[in-house]
Amino acid sequence: MTWDEYQNTLKELGYSFGDILAIKPAFEFAQETHKNEKRMSGEPYFTHPVSVSLHVAQLKLDADAISASLLHDVVENQGIKIETIKKRFGDEVAFLVEAVTKVDSVHYKGVEREVESLRKMFLALAQDIRVVIIKLMDRLHNMETLEFQAPKKQQRIAEETLELYAPLADRLGIWEIKAKLEDLAFPFVNPQKYIWLKSQVESQRKHGKELLEKLRPRVEYELKKEGVKTEKILYRTKHLYSIWKKLLKYEMDFDRILDIVAMRIIVNNIADCYKTLGVIHKLWKPVPGRIKDFIALPKPNGYQSLHTTVFGPEKRIVDFQIRTTDMHKEAEFGIAAHWAYDESGKKKTVTKINDKKIEWVSRFQKWYQEHKNFPTKDLLLDLKIDFFKDRIFALTPKGDVIDLPDGASPIDFAYHIHSEVGDRMFGAKVNGKMAQFSTILKSGDTVEILTQKNKKPTADWLNHTKTSLARNKIRSFLKKRGQKPQEISETLEITVTAKDRVGILKECSEVFYRFKVNIDDLKTDFKDKKYPKLIFSCKEPGSNSYKILSSLKKIRGILNVAARSSPR
Repeated sequence: MTWDEYQNTLKELGYSFGDILAIKPAFEFAQETHKNEKRMSGEPYFTHPVSVSLHVAQLKLDADAISASLLHDVVENQGIKIETIKKRFGDEVAFLVEAVTKVDSVHYKGVEREVESLRKMFLALAQDIRVVIIKLMDRLHNMETLEFQAPKKQQRIAEETLELYAPLADRLGIWEIKAKLEDLAFPFVNPQKYIWLKSQVESQRKHGKELLEKLRPRVEYELKKEGVKTEKILYRTKHLYSIWKKLLKYEMDFDRILDIVAMRIIVNNIADCYKTLGVIHKLWKPVPGRIKDFIALPKPNGYQSLHTTVFGPEKRIVDFQIRTTDMHKEAEFGIAAHWAYDESGKKKTVTKINDKKIEWVSRFQKWYQEHKNFPTKDLLLDLKIDFFKDRIFALTPKGDVIDLPDGASPIDFAYHIHSEVGDRMFGAKVNGKMAQFSTILKSGDTVEILTQKNKKPTADWLNHTKTSLARNKIRSFLKKRGQKPQEISETLEITVTAKDRVGILKECSEVFYRFKVNIDDLKTDFKDKKYPKLIFSCKEPGSNSYKILSSLKKIRGILNVAARSSPR
């Protein structure tokens, strides 16, 4: 790409003449520095930093971030000194380039590589969010060109993207990037399933769009009649990997996925959001249990919208999402939307973390200090559960939102508030009613923790916890009372969803035998006869757990492998 083409693209994205002028030296320096390099595709290497920087520009980050994106590989690939970057482009750009380089410099393999990558990413995130956004865009372009890598490397990079980078984008609220990363990784991780799903969904997407096209004029007319001005009406097609995850959850039943295509209505203000919801429900009856108010109760990553599903014309199910323009920006760009500019072109926000929506990053700093001496495998498993798994949000009686992983219990809730609250807990109310400690909380539940001064945690509490925070506090208390660590050892439960065929159980069992791990228990779930579930329980196999999961995924006919640790 020439400079003229590049600057025209920046102009189209709304960058000022001053910004473009500031970026030009970085463009020319990167172009010159990488001139003798080639990518695996045979293209000039310079195409990579250009693509990364334009991905960053689409998120409206500042000129320093775009310059750093252009220069992000010159230190590692060409040995350019950070002092040179500082002298030519200033302290801010040099800081960003150095931080991205540090995140990239991971020399471990396997599980250790994942943990070290995440540790560095989180530390960078606490320093300056732009570092991680540049890294995410770097990974996005690498995924867009992954076909040129060797098959083994393709598999590793795609799995790492699904397990680490996409969830990180989701936690930062950059939904569009998260979805793209997942869909780019899907065909490399599960090529056959990807091809099958694509063929299944194609006609549903087409018919869904045709229906929404027919409904749009009526929706516009009715809203106008009620005095609601619509900024935009868009169609959202659910991404393939998101559909795949729902299929696994719903036992491969397509009829239970009601939002493959949705109408997205963008309005001016919150009052108009609720007014629009009323108009939609006047036109068509809502499907019970499908109205979700993420405006009153935003998702943990800051996402806000009203969702509803209705019985539309011709008995067709139709999904609607209603939000304001600001909510739409936040949903598309997440934390990157905070790099907004006011009318005079002056930056309105700072780059450090000071937003309640991402206070979990600060929590990570404390979490890491408490966990850094754990075995690497335990560290990765706890990290994925505590920060990356599907999230729910429960409420205190005062209305404060508590962000927890899916599957959390009142015990997890109590320890999240404070360790003393957890240690003195003797009961819990969920939505005003007494609940057992084993109750699985749902998004929107109001939880009240009842405490007594003389109450203490017991070993059986470990059976009802999801978060490492709660488990570690309980274990710490039990150890102080003289209970031996082995008395609270863990079991690993591995759920394998597989296409039913002769020999599948034998092949799965052989994987455990190969790694000298005894199967303590085996359960089967044949609710879906075509895709039954095999649930294996064994003593936590330490560093071999990762190898067992990887080996199971490679067996023919395996659709999904999920692991969950719990106290024995």
